Amino acid sequence: MNTPISPSVATQIRKADHIRICLEEDVQFQQTTNGLEDYRFSHCCLPELDHNDIDLSTTFLGKQLGAPLLISSMTGGTPEAGMINRRLAEVAQHYKFAMGVGSQRIAVEKPSVADTFAVRKYAPDVLLFANLGAVQLNYDYGLDECLRVVDILEADALILHLNPLQECIQPRGDKNFKGLLDKISKLCSKLQVPVIAKEVGNGISATMAQKLIAAGVKAIDVAGAGGTSWAKVESERAENPLQRRLGRTFADWGLPTAECITSIRAVAPTVPLIASGGLRHGLDVAKALALGANIAGLAMPFLQAAASSEAAVYDLGEILIAEITTVLFCTGNATIKQLQCSGSLEHIK
Repeated sequence: MNTPISPSVATQIRKADHIRICLEEDVQFQQTTNGLEDYRFSHCCLPELDHNDIDLSTTFLGKQLGAPLLISSMTGGTPEAGMINRRLAEVAQHYKFAMGVGSQRIAVEKPSVADTFAVRKYAPDVLLFANLGAVQLNYDYGLDECLRVVDILEADALILHLNPLQECIQPRGDKNFKGLLDKISKLCSKLQVPVIAKEVGNGISATMAQKLIAAGVKAIDVAGAGGTSWAKVESERAENPLQRRLGRTFADWGLPTAECITSIRAVAPTVPLIASGGLRHGLDVAKALALGANIAGLAMPFLQAAASSEAAVYDLGEILIAEITTVLFCTGNATIKQLQCSGSLEHIK
């Protein structure tokens, strides 16, 4: 007779599975892309710039960043995840990138693992985002739990991630999303740090962005389709043929990242906007910024690097900065703001 495992142990197992599956299995979108391939920059053969004068610094939610980059929310709750978060935080501090952590629900259920998320000691000056699933507001979570995860991280903002598709496929997923917008609104009015609404890879539409902003959300992370498919990730963890079939059927479900950026910008021109979802290099980042995002988030490239070595994460930081800088130089722009106003990004399809 099998002994039932506790919810916290089940969550730890799930988090370990997620890291392993993302690193070892093919869980990327196959048909749906991030949409950025439909755009190209107009090359400037005479930039009239000194390469050394290019400045990638920017601000987001009132905090200075060395470059418009976010190490997107990924993990925590296991020893390996703690090591990954430490490496990511040290690199974020070095380059002054923003950083988010994975869902901290496990830290509420099992306080002994909170240290795997507590990266402020490695990144004292970094813009840090705490993280909880919005659906947990329908499962006995409220202001106290949100304050707890913010305190664990000494965070500058709280991400509420929205993942209805993942919950549909995940074994024993939390699928009661009824009435969440009102609960998000009440939380936003009480929490002393900004709330960021984030999808997990299926995108946020302009209509939903408007509703979230009206509810009090201060920033949107589109997390569009085109990168890691969490439907495929959960299908790899399936406990029965139904879950496996669902994951495969909806493997390419979602709104492309580029479409999310442009549609949200059309209705919310000033909301702080994060572009993530299938961004793999600095050229993707620059395109997302030129489309209207304020900063851009990458997850898989940072996960792969952090799982490899500390040096690999620093190397990735250098590469991303060099790639973004090259785009600015070869479009004749000295700053991110100039790039965004230059009109140098062209739609080619």
